Amino acid sequence: MFEIFTLFADWVTFSLLALSADTKLGDATHFFIEDVSKIFALLLVLIYIIALLRASLNVERVRDYLAGKNRGIGYLLGSSFGAITPFCSCSSIPVFLGFTSAGIPVGITMAFLLTSPLINEVAVLLLMSLLGWKFTLLYVVIGMAVGILGGLFLDTIKAERWLQSFAAKALAKGQAQQKNTSTNPDTIKMTFVERHDFAKAETLEIFGRVWKWVIIGVGLGAALHGFLPDGWIEQHLGDGQWWSVPVAVLVGIPLYSNATGVIPVMESLIVNGLPIGTTLAFCMSTVAASFPEFILLKQVMQWRLLATVFAMLLVSFTLVGWLFNAFSSFL
Repeated sequence: MFEIFTLFADWVTFSLLALSADTKLGDATHFFIEDVSKIFALLLVLIYIIALLRASLNVERVRDYLAGKNRGIGYLLGSSFGAITPFCSCSSIPVFLGFTSAGIPVGITMAFLLTSPLINEVAVLLLMSLLGWKFTLLYVVIGMAVGILGGLFLDTIKAERWLQSFAAKALAKGQAQQKNTSTNPDTIKMTFVERHDFAKAETLEIFGRVWKWVIIGVGLGAALHGFLPDGWIEQHLGDGQWWSVPVAVLVGIPLYSNATGVIPVMESLIVNGLPIGTTLAFCMSTVAASFPEFILLKQVMQWRLLATVFAMLLVSFTLVGWLFNAFSSFL
Protein backbone atom coordinates (compact mmCIF):
# COMPACT_ATOMS: atom_id res chain seq x y z
CA MET A 1 0.00 0.00 0.00
CA PHE A 2 2.77 2.40 0.91
CA GLU A 3 5.21 1.22 -1.78
CA ILE A 4 4.29 4.20 -3.95
CA PHE A 5 5.85 6.54 -1.38
CA THR A 6 9.05 4.49 -1.35
CA LEU A 7 9.21 4.65 -5.14
CA PHE A 8 8.54 8.39 -5.06
CA ALA A 9 11.35 8.87 -2.52
CA ASP A 10 13.66 6.71 -4.67
CA TRP A 11 12.95 8.88 -7.72
CA VAL A 12 13.40 12.23 -5.94
CA THR A 13 16.47 11.19 -3.91
CA PHE A 14 18.44 9.04 -6.31
CA SER A 15 17.30 10.27 -9.74
CA LEU A 16 16.23 13.89 -9.35
CA LEU A 17 18.74 14.89 -6.65
CA ALA A 18 21.34 12.32 -7.77
CA LEU A 19 22.28 11.37 -4.21
CA SER A 20 23.90 8.05 -3.44
CA ALA A 21 22.05 5.48 -1.36
CA ASP A 22 25.34 4.61 0.33
CA THR A 23 25.81 8.06 1.87
CA LYS A 24 24.30 9.35 5.13
CA LEU A 25 22.87 12.36 3.29
CA GLY A 26 21.15 10.13 0.74
CA ASP A 27 19.77 7.86 3.46
CA ALA A 28 18.47 10.79 5.54
CA THR A 29 16.96 12.53 2.47
CA HIS A 30 15.19 9.36 1.37
CA PHE A 31 13.78 8.85 4.88
CA PHE A 32 12.56 12.47 4.98
CA ILE A 33 10.88 12.46 1.56
CA GLU A 34 9.22 9.06 2.04
CA ASP A 35 7.81 9.84 5.48
CA VAL A 36 6.68 13.40 4.68
CA SER A 37 4.85 12.31 1.51
CA LYS A 38 3.27 9.36 3.31
CA ILE A 39 2.14 11.41 6.31
CA PHE A 40 0.80 14.28 4.20
CA ALA A 41 -1.26 11.86 2.10
CA LEU A 42 -2.64 10.18 5.22
CA LEU A 43 -3.46 13.52 6.79
CA LEU A 44 -5.42 14.81 3.80
CA VAL A 45 -7.35 11.63 3.07
CA LEU A 46 -7.98 10.16 6.50
CA ILE A 47 -8.73 13.38 8.39
CA TYR A 48 -11.41 14.13 5.80
CA ILE A 49 -12.97 10.68 6.21
CA ILE A 50 -12.92 10.84 10.01
CA ALA A 51 -14.27 14.40 9.99
CA LEU A 52 -17.29 13.17 8.04
CA LEU A 53 -18.00 10.71 10.86
CA ARG A 54 -17.60 13.22 13.67
CA ALA A 55 -19.16 16.19 11.88
CA SER A 56 -21.80 16.65 14.55
CA LEU A 57 -19.45 16.39 17.54
CA ASN A 58 -18.79 19.64 19.40
CA VAL A 59 -17.41 20.63 22.78
CA GLU A 60 -20.73 21.88 24.09
CA ARG A 61 -22.41 18.51 23.59
CA VAL A 62 -19.46 16.69 25.12
CA ARG A 63 -19.52 19.06 28.08
CA ASP A 64 -23.27 18.68 28.63
CA TYR A 65 -23.05 14.90 28.38
CA LEU A 66 -20.26 14.66 30.92
CA ALA A 67 -22.01 17.01 33.35
CA GLY A 68 -24.65 14.42 34.19
CA LYS A 69 -22.36 11.43 34.76
CA ASN A 70 -21.01 10.00 38.01
CA ARG A 71 -17.30 10.14 38.73
CA GLY A 72 -16.35 6.61 37.71
CA ILE A 73 -18.06 6.72 34.32
CA GLY A 74 -17.02 10.36 33.97
CA TYR A 75 -13.29 9.59 34.08
CA LEU A 76 -13.64 6.97 31.34
CA LEU A 77 -15.88 9.15 29.18
CA GLY A 78 -13.73 12.24 29.74
CA SER A 79 -10.63 10.36 28.63
CA SER A 80 -12.50 8.79 25.69
CA PHE A 81 -13.82 12.14 24.48
CA GLY A 82 -10.33 13.57 24.88
CA ALA A 83 -8.95 10.84 22.64
CA ILE A 84 -11.34 11.67 19.78
CA THR A 85 -11.36 15.45 20.18
CA PRO A 86 -8.21 17.15 18.81
CA PHE A 87 -7.02 19.85 21.22
CA CYS A 88 -3.59 21.28 21.78
CA SER A 89 -2.15 23.45 24.53
CA CYS A 90 -3.57 26.62 22.98
CA SER A 91 -7.09 25.29 23.64
CA SER A 92 -6.52 24.32 27.28
CA ILE A 93 -7.92 27.44 28.99
CA PRO A 94 -11.23 27.80 27.10
CA VAL A 95 -11.88 24.06 27.35
CA PHE A 96 -11.05 24.04 31.07
CA LEU A 97 -13.32 27.00 31.79
CA GLY A 98 -16.11 25.60 29.65
CA PHE A 99 -16.08 22.31 31.53
CA THR A 100 -15.82 23.86 34.99
CA SER A 101 -18.63 26.31 34.19
CA ALA A 102 -20.81 23.29 33.41
CA GLY A 103 -20.13 21.91 36.91
CA ILE A 104 -17.94 19.04 35.74
CA PRO A 105 -15.52 17.94 38.51
CA VAL A 106 -11.86 18.91 38.07
CA GLY A 107 -10.79 15.27 37.82
CA ILE A 108 -13.08 14.54 34.86
CA THR A 109 -12.02 17.77 33.17
CA MET A 110 -8.35 16.89 33.61
CA ALA A 111 -8.96 13.34 32.34
CA PHE A 112 -10.17 15.03 29.15
CA LEU A 113 -7.32 17.54 28.95
CA LEU A 114 -4.56 15.04 29.78
CA THR A 115 -5.72 12.54 27.17
CA SER A 116 -6.50 14.98 24.35
CA PRO A 117 -2.92 16.05 23.46
CA LEU A 118 -1.64 12.48 23.83
CA ILE A 119 -4.18 10.82 21.55
CA ASN A 120 -6.00 12.03 18.48
CA GLU A 121 -7.23 10.44 15.30
CA VAL A 122 -4.23 11.68 13.33
CA ALA A 123 -1.74 10.24 15.81
CA VAL A 124 -3.53 6.89 15.88
CA LEU A 125 -3.65 6.61 12.10
CA LEU A 126 -0.01 7.55 11.69
CA LEU A 127 1.09 5.17 14.43
CA MET A 128 -0.85 2.37 12.77
CA SER A 129 0.83 2.96 9.44
CA LEU A 130 4.35 3.55 10.75
CA LEU A 131 4.70 1.27 13.79
CA GLY A 132 1.90 -1.29 13.56
CA TRP A 133 -1.29 -2.03 15.49
CA LYS A 134 0.38 -3.43 18.63
CA PHE A 135 2.27 -0.24 19.39
CA THR A 136 -0.77 1.84 18.42
CA LEU A 137 -3.04 -0.06 20.81
CA LEU A 138 -0.41 0.21 23.53
CA TYR A 139 -0.09 3.96 23.01
CA VAL A 140 -3.88 4.50 23.16
CA VAL A 141 -4.32 2.38 26.30
CA ILE A 142 -1.47 4.13 28.11
CA GLY A 143 -2.64 7.59 27.05
CA MET A 144 -6.16 6.95 28.32
CA ALA A 145 -4.87 5.34 31.53
CA VAL A 146 -2.80 8.45 32.29
CA GLY A 147 -5.92 10.61 31.85
CA ILE A 148 -8.22 8.36 33.91
CA LEU A 149 -5.82 7.74 36.80
CA GLY A 150 -4.71 11.38 36.77
CA GLY A 151 -8.30 12.56 37.04
CA LEU A 152 -9.05 10.10 39.84
CA PHE A 153 -5.98 11.23 41.77
CA LEU A 154 -6.83 14.93 41.42
CA ASP A 155 -10.39 14.40 42.65
CA THR A 156 -9.11 12.28 45.55
CA ILE A 157 -6.88 15.11 46.79
CA LYS A 158 -9.70 17.64 46.17
CA ALA A 159 -7.71 19.58 43.59
CA GLU A 160 -10.53 22.09 43.08
CA ARG A 161 -9.34 23.95 46.20
CA TRP A 162 -6.22 24.96 44.25
CA LEU A 163 -8.00 26.58 41.31
CA GLN A 164 -7.67 30.28 40.68
CA SER A 165 -10.55 32.10 42.41
CA PHE A 166 -12.53 32.90 39.25
CA ALA A 167 -12.29 29.27 38.05
CA ALA A 168 -13.34 27.96 41.47
CA LYS A 169 -16.37 30.28 41.46
CA ALA A 170 -17.31 29.15 37.96
CA LEU A 171 -17.13 25.50 39.08
CA ALA A 172 -19.26 26.14 42.17
CA LYS A 173 -21.83 28.07 40.17
CA GLY A 174 -21.99 25.38 37.51
CA GLN A 175 -22.50 22.63 40.07
CA ALA A 176 -25.24 24.65 41.80
CA GLN A 177 -27.08 25.17 38.52
CA GLN A 178 -26.56 21.64 37.25
CA LYS A 179 -29.71 20.24 38.86
CA ASN A 180 -31.86 22.90 37.27
CA THR A 181 -30.28 22.70 33.85
CA SER A 182 -31.75 20.53 31.15
CA THR A 183 -29.70 19.53 28.18
CA ASN A 184 -30.85 18.61 24.73
CA PRO A 185 -29.56 15.12 23.90
CA ASP A 186 -30.75 15.26 20.31
CA THR A 187 -28.07 15.03 17.70
CA ILE A 188 -27.94 17.87 15.22
CA LYS A 189 -28.90 16.54 11.82
CA MET A 190 -26.58 17.52 9.02
CA THR A 191 -26.93 16.94 5.30
CA PHE A 192 -24.11 15.29 3.37
CA VAL A 193 -23.19 18.62 1.81
CA GLU A 194 -22.93 20.18 5.29
CA ARG A 195 -20.81 17.25 6.47
CA HIS A 196 -18.60 17.59 3.39
CA ASP A 197 -18.15 21.31 4.01
CA PHE A 198 -17.35 20.63 7.67
CA ALA A 199 -14.90 17.84 6.80
CA LYS A 200 -13.20 19.96 4.12
CA ALA A 201 -12.82 22.91 6.49
CA GLU A 202 -11.54 20.72 9.32
CA THR A 203 -9.09 18.94 7.02
CA LEU A 204 -7.62 22.24 5.87
CA GLU A 205 -7.61 23.65 9.42
CA ILE A 206 -5.90 20.60 10.98
CA PHE A 207 -3.47 20.22 8.08
CA GLY A 208 -2.60 23.92 8.30
CA ARG A 209 -1.93 23.52 12.01
CA VAL A 210 0.18 20.35 11.93
CA TRP A 211 2.10 20.33 8.63
CA LYS A 212 5.03 22.26 10.08
CA TRP A 213 5.23 19.84 13.01
CA VAL A 214 5.31 16.95 10.57
CA ILE A 215 8.26 18.50 8.73
CA ILE A 216 10.07 19.30 11.99
CA GLY A 217 9.39 15.85 13.40
CA VAL A 218 10.34 13.99 10.25
CA GLY A 219 13.39 16.23 9.81
CA LEU A 220 14.63 15.38 13.28
CA GLY A 221 13.82 11.74 12.69
CA ALA A 222 15.72 11.82 9.38
CA ALA A 223 18.72 13.41 11.08
CA LEU A 224 18.71 10.71 13.74
CA HIS A 225 18.20 8.02 11.12
CA GLY A 226 20.84 9.21 8.70
CA PHE A 227 23.57 10.95 10.69
CA LEU A 228 23.59 9.36 14.11
CA PRO A 229 26.53 6.93 14.23
CA ASP A 230 25.42 3.36 13.64
CA GLY A 231 24.66 1.63 16.91
CA TRP A 232 25.17 4.74 19.08
CA ILE A 233 21.71 4.68 20.68
CA GLU A 234 21.74 0.91 21.02
CA GLN A 235 25.21 1.02 22.61
CA HIS A 236 24.50 3.81 25.11
CA LEU A 237 20.78 3.47 25.83
CA GLY A 238 19.74 0.22 24.19
CA ASP A 239 20.01 -1.82 27.37
CA GLY A 240 17.19 0.18 28.92
CA GLN A 241 19.22 1.47 31.87
CA TRP A 242 16.92 2.59 34.69
CA TRP A 243 18.21 6.16 34.60
CA SER A 244 17.63 6.53 30.85
CA VAL A 245 13.84 6.73 31.31
CA PRO A 246 13.68 9.67 33.78
CA VAL A 247 16.38 11.43 31.75
CA ALA A 248 14.31 10.96 28.59
CA VAL A 249 11.26 12.39 30.38
CA LEU A 250 13.17 15.47 31.55
CA VAL A 251 14.75 16.01 28.12
CA GLY A 252 11.34 15.85 26.46
CA ILE A 253 9.77 18.67 28.52
CA PRO A 254 11.29 21.69 26.70
CA LEU A 255 11.05 20.00 23.29
CA TYR A 256 7.39 20.88 22.71
CA SER A 257 5.59 19.10 19.90
CA ASN A 258 2.16 17.66 19.27
CA ALA A 259 1.32 13.98 18.84
CA THR A 260 1.49 14.25 15.05
CA GLY A 261 4.95 15.78 14.93
CA VAL A 262 6.51 13.49 17.51
CA ILE A 263 5.50 10.20 15.84
CA PRO A 264 8.25 10.24 13.15
CA VAL A 265 10.78 10.92 15.91
CA MET A 266 9.36 7.97 17.85
CA GLU A 267 9.72 5.75 14.79
CA SER A 268 13.33 6.80 14.20
CA LEU A 269 14.34 6.32 17.84
CA ILE A 270 12.91 2.80 17.91
CA VAL A 271 14.53 1.90 14.59
CA ASN A 272 17.88 3.15 15.92
CA GLY A 273 17.66 0.91 18.99
CA LEU A 274 16.11 3.04 21.76
CA PRO A 275 13.97 0.76 23.97
CA ILE A 276 10.23 1.11 23.48
CA GLY A 277 9.61 2.23 27.07
CA THR A 278 12.24 4.96 26.95
CA THR A 279 10.89 6.13 23.58
CA LEU A 280 7.32 6.18 24.87
CA ALA A 281 8.29 8.12 28.00
CA PHE A 282 10.22 10.70 25.97
CA CYS A 283 7.43 11.26 23.44
CA MET A 284 4.64 11.46 26.02
CA SER A 285 6.67 14.00 27.99
CA THR A 286 7.25 16.08 24.86
CA VAL A 287 3.53 16.14 24.03
CA ALA A 288 1.76 16.33 27.42
CA ALA A 289 4.20 17.89 29.90
CA SER A 290 5.47 20.78 27.80
CA PHE A 291 6.19 24.26 29.12
CA PRO A 292 3.70 26.05 26.78
CA GLU A 293 0.72 24.11 28.11
CA PHE A 294 1.67 24.64 31.74
CA ILE A 295 2.24 28.35 31.19
CA LEU A 296 -1.31 28.59 29.85
CA LEU A 297 -2.81 26.43 32.59
CA LYS A 298 -1.22 28.71 35.19
CA GLN A 299 -3.95 31.19 34.30
CA VAL A 300 -6.61 28.90 35.80
CA MET A 301 -4.58 26.94 38.37
CA GLN A 302 -2.63 27.95 41.44
CA TRP A 303 1.03 26.95 41.60
CA ARG A 304 0.28 24.08 43.99
CA LEU A 305 -2.13 22.41 41.58
CA LEU A 306 0.10 23.10 38.59
CA ALA A 307 3.09 21.54 40.36
CA THR A 308 0.96 18.54 41.39
CA VAL A 309 -0.16 17.89 37.81
CA PHE A 310 3.40 18.34 36.55
CA ALA A 311 4.88 15.91 39.09
CA MET A 312 2.07 13.43 38.47
CA LEU A 313 2.82 13.37 34.75
CA LEU A 314 6.58 12.99 35.23
CA VAL A 315 6.10 10.07 37.63
CA SER A 316 3.49 8.47 35.35
CA PHE A 317 5.68 8.67 32.25
CA THR A 318 8.70 7.32 34.11
CA LEU A 319 6.71 4.36 35.46
CA VAL A 320 5.31 3.70 31.99
CA GLY A 321 8.82 3.69 30.53
CA TRP A 322 10.18 1.30 33.16
CA LEU A 323 7.18 -1.01 32.80
CA PHE A 324 7.40 -1.35 29.03
CA ASN A 325 11.15 -1.68 29.00
CA ALA A 326 10.71 -4.60 31.40
CA PHE A 327 8.08 -6.28 29.21
CA SER A 328 9.31 -5.17 25.78
CA SER A 329 10.05 -8.74 24.74
CA PHE A 330 6.31 -9.48 24.74
CA LEU A 331 5.42 -6.62 22.39
